[in-house]
Amino acid sequence: MTRHPGDRVLAVLIDWLFMCVWFALVAAVALPLFVLAASASLPPVAQNALAALVTVVPITIALAVLESGPRQATPGKRARRLVVRDARTGDALPFRRALLRNAVKIALPWIVGHAAVYAIVGASGAASGTRASVPPGVEALTAVAYVLPAVWLVTLLLGSGRTPYDRIAGAVVARSAPHA
Repeated sequence: MTRHPGDRVLAVLIDWLFMCVWFALVAAVALPLFVLAASASLPPVAQNALAALVTVVPITIALAVLESGPRQATPGKRARRLVVRDARTGDALPFRRALLRNAVKIALPWIVGHAAVYAIVGASGAASGTRASVPPGVEALTAVAYVLPAVWLVTLLLGSGRTPYDRIAGAVVARSAPHA
């Protein structure tokens, strides 16, 4: 297991650069479609589902494929010489568990955060000139959207360095062996 949280943070930042390329491609193709969908008055739940389907779902699957593949690492982890392994055996993490790991790490906070934003925007749009009334539970949803990444970061920095998503998936992030 790595006790180099800085390397893991840098790895995530590198991976986010690749994700930004994906977002740019999706935006270039989907923005005109989104404008059409917005004019068709899609409900906020459908807009959120559509956004997740074209952004967070492909990214979550891609990260799981990379972490369960032969190199056991995303581009960021490879750059920082880190790999994701089964915590018990040290073998490659099976795809199903890598998918669970990335769903908890990436998709869960993303979807919760976007659901909160869509609810807040929807409430403000419906208010028409009066102070917006945010639906019950949206404040809690917003808090969860901020707390999840904070918990991920704090658990990375403290103790063993295994985050909740590592523990849930039975994974460990370790240094890769130097290439001969």
